Amino acid sequence: MVRLTPIRGILPVLVAVACLEGRAADWPGFRGSTGQGLAAGEKPPVEWSATSGMAWKASLPGPGASGPVVAMGRVYITCYSGYFVPGMPGGKVADLKRHLLSLDAASGKTIWEKSVPAKLPEEEKIRDHGYAASTPLVDDKHVYAFFGKTGVLAFHHDGSPAWTADVGSVTSGWGSAASPVALGDHIIINASVESGSVIALARQTGKEKWRAGGIKESWNTPVVIPDGKGGKQVVVAIAGKVLALDPENGKTAWSCATDIRWYMVPSLVHADGLVGCVGGRSGIASLAVKTGGAGDITASNRLWTSQKGSNVSSPILHEGHMYWMNDQQGVAYCAKAATGEIAYEERIPGAGQVYASPVLAGGNIYYLSRGGKTFVVSATPKFQLVASNSLQDGGGFNGSPAVSGNRIFIRSDKFLYCLGK
Repeated sequence: MVRLTPIRGILPVLVAVACLEGRAADWPGFRGSTGQGLAAGEKPPVEWSATSGMAWKASLPGPGASGPVVAMGRVYITCYSGYFVPGMPGGKVADLKRHLLSLDAASGKTIWEKSVPAKLPEEEKIRDHGYAASTPLVDDKHVYAFFGKTGVLAFHHDGSPAWTADVGSVTSGWGSAASPVALGDHIIINASVESGSVIALARQTGKEKWRAGGIKESWNTPVVIPDGKGGKQVVVAIAGKVLALDPENGKTAWSCATDIRWYMVPSLVHADGLVGCVGGRSGIASLAVKTGGAGDITASNRLWTSQKGSNVSSPILHEGHMYWMNDQQGVAYCAKAATGEIAYEERIPGAGQVYASPVLAGGNIYYLSRGGKTFVVSATPKFQLVASNSLQDGGGFNGSPAVSGNRIFIRSDKFLYCLGK
């Protein structure tokens, strides 16, 4: 059931993207250079298996729910070891380490690896997702990794440390998940778990520039959108609201109620003056809001709400339609972004749980299940399952894929795969 709120006068705006330095084919952060999971110009393979279609496969030093990133001929990925590793009994939290790896994108060979001991006391037995769930970020000077209360760490491309920033010391049984985002001279961190804040750090020094408080029950990575006036805003979903923050000082420019009763994990999507949001397990689970205005814009700008959504994986917004996969039910959805009208609702046999956020490339959407199956679906309002692929290796597949140079990179708890020529 979709509850619609008609809004007149929606004017398209030029969509600005928060691109990082690097080649057009790079995938430098969570969900790519735009944070939207889009690689429309690339054509990765649609079919592969454990024995075909694979350029290389690299062993990882430990599990993780973070995704790989690709920039300037390298792949960067985070893992953890020493404690609470799936399939490995024992261990002490004092032995917990996070790892940041730099690999050659062409061969998969490790260039360098950095191990970072956990700042104690650390949360014990994080539910389901482990201790390395935040995807790293790359620019022309640094690689940035967010390790919860252990901090935000910047490394030079040769692996030498640049700076470390403390963004709070609180922990959660669900761990941390938000990934760093670049905006101008700032690195934006959603430290909802660690300090109930979104924090802007100076790219070159790690010095705190501003802090926005009141960020409750928010595990999603912020996105950068145009403000309609030639500038930009940082948009993040928190418990019950979508917030737009001024990138210069962190003050709230506008807010919109979501009526979603759960914590917020999926990241937002945006295009043409519209922000799409999914989240929650029951009741209202998706909505769209027209951007702009000031203060509480719920009554004037919330376009629609729906009970169809996903509590973990983020959506795709493409050519006026929003696509997503329910994290528990194995159901793929397509809805008209402006009205919420459901174009299709299709159960995919064998999908199971889906925690990774999808990517769009070559006219297809790639949904990766926790069991290692990737379902390739046509990015059109008419459902078409193009291909189903499996990389089951005995580990969990929780990190979101990356697309670069007509290749797709997928990580499990055990391996990093490069698929394509």
